[in-house]
Amino acid sequence: MEKKFMKGNEAIAEAAIRAGCRFFAGYPITPQSEIPEYLSWRLPEVGGVFVQGESEIASISMVHGAAAAGVRAMTSSSSPGMSLKAEGISTLAGARLPAVIVDVARSGAGSGQILPGQNQYNVATKAPGHGGFKVIALAPSTVQEAVDLTYKAFDYADRDRNPVIVLADGVIGGMMEAVTLPEYKTEMPDKSDWVLDGCKGREIRVNSSYVHDVAMLEKQQIDSAAMYERWQLEDAQSESYLVDDAEIVIAAYGISARAAKSAIRELRKEGVKIGLVRPITVSPFPFAAFDALDYKRVRHILCVEMCIPALMVEDVRCAVARRTEISTFGRGGGFVISPDQIVDAVRMLSGEGRK
Repeated sequence: MEKKFMKGNEAIAEAAIRAGCRFFAGYPITPQSEIPEYLSWRLPEVGGVFVQGESEIASISMVHGAAAAGVRAMTSSSSPGMSLKAEGISTLAGARLPAVIVDVARSGAGSGQILPGQNQYNVATKAPGHGGFKVIALAPSTVQEAVDLTYKAFDYADRDRNPVIVLADGVIGGMMEAVTLPEYKTEMPDKSDWVLDGCKGREIRVNSSYVHDVAMLEKQQIDSAAMYERWQLEDAQSESYLVDDAEIVIAAYGISARAAKSAIRELRKEGVKIGLVRPITVSPFPFAAFDALDYKRVRHILCVEMCIPALMVEDVRCAVARRTEISTFGRGGGFVISPDQIVDAVRMLSGEGRK
């Protein structure tokens, strides 16, 4: 283990190297550009390949080729770039190819703003591309967690032969913290039964997301649905913080959850019984963490998100199933939620609150 003081984007890139990533293709876009910048010199040091693609579309297509050849491959982008990558991500899922996609999210539709946001929730959890497929989406709230989740993302991708998204934001990507870097992976999973490696001494393999046989395509979709159910049972992760006696629970992920923790500590000093449920996997969503709350005690859930309108709140409503009142507090436009703003929002809660 090695300890360093690193910027979030660079720490994510280094974690990918140590996880065995040996191919990266990407395109500059704020606030994730430090990831390709770092990998442009770091990947060649370990015998890997770095390509600055001519576009987001070209970059995700290059990742497809590397993944089909059995290489641990990654790309990164930010919100508008993810829209351009969507077809390629869908094609990876349809072809059952593993890859890691890092989304350092920014605020707004279209070009929006270069400042941080959490507007990418639905993209990562509901529709990373066409076709109804799903991905595991991991949402770090610290630079250390960004390292750990990126490192783990490659294992998830190879295990399931499916894309994985690391959903960060411009705050996590730009902040500097001390991190403990993991060891270099020396053993990689066996891909010999599907990798495209030159067709020497075996039958021809075709890797394609296009399926001629409708029954075969339906079978693939049934198998994928079973995989998604397994994720829900085995891979959903969350953190529950001071919820045992909580009457108010904040639901938040990523950097918003970090601000919420500071607010909770301040409110606890005032005698407010408040806690936090923080999804670490936003897909699969940790429904069990909300089921575990004591709804005889919890009178309100405040969903705190760095986007307007709130997006994760729809999954929270599904998890809570009308067992208590739910309201939202958010900032948009690139404003970062502060602990003081969350404290004020909690103090404003009265009666049944607002839905």
